[in-house]
Amino acid sequence: MAWFRREKKKIGGQKRDLPPDVWTKCDKCGEILYREKLADNLDVCPECGHHFKIPPDDYAKLLLDNALEEEHDADLHSVDPLEFVGPTPYADRYARAVRQVGRAEAVLTGRGHVDGRAVLFGAMDFRFIGGSMGSVVGEKIARATERAVERQEPLILVSASGGARMMEGVLSLMQMAKTSSALGRLHKAGLPYISILTHPTTGGVTASFAMLGDVIIAEPGALIGFAGPRVIEQTIGQELPDGFQRSEFLLEHGAIDMIVPRPALKDSVSKLLGHMVDGST
Repeated sequence: MAWFRREKKKIGGQKRDLPPDVWTKCDKCGEILYREKLADNLDVCPECGHHFKIPPDDYAKLLLDNALEEEHDADLHSVDPLEFVGPTPYADRYARAVRQVGRAEAVLTGRGHVDGRAVLFGAMDFRFIGGSMGSVVGEKIARATERAVERQEPLILVSASGGARMMEGVLSLMQMAKTSSALGRLHKAGLPYISILTHPTTGGVTASFAMLGDVIIAEPGALIGFAGPRVIEQTIGQELPDGFQRSEFLLEHGAIDMIVPRPALKDSVSKLLGHMVDGST
């Protein structure tokens, strides 16, 4: 029965183990990809177009002329108001996230330029406790919005989040109102806000600033919604349609404005800003 078993090929008489950081597997099509070439393609699978998650610094490099020229509020960090324990104490989980990511919170904010036009910028980091929105994330986004009003400059936010950070209880939920109120002042000032949704954008982030953009852009295939599909199915007692809560479904039903592949994001954002700020076409 040896023909049922696949023998592992050996090089030089010995099994060869490739370093794990050299290759990766596409979550969608299963293709084995060379990481360096994947990075050259902006972490988009060349076989099927699947968009891998990337950190906020990479979005800053992608969308801004010279990445983030000024970082704002990097010293702000969350506290543990409820002394939350759970399976893992919040204080321990937070400290581990800081060590692993090298940032004090789940959002990067600051100022840069898009084709020479100054903008306020923010991008969320899903690696940091699932990109959850705690009190500091909400505060940093609200401050970025207020700076946009003060400087009379557009705002760009890139979302990637599992929702509100429930280890902070009601303080995390209050961030939905805080960020929405700040964006209301931005809108009243007549300043553009472009919201970019990446995979995944869910929960309280979707229920607040992520869906309040003057223009809402999504990357292809991104999961976007408030409650998860399984929760919705259990609540309404019905099977959901294929592709429910994906970018393509939301575009078809008018919940977002555009789907833009990552390589075309900067060009699209630049053209939108030109139209919204200068009235150019």
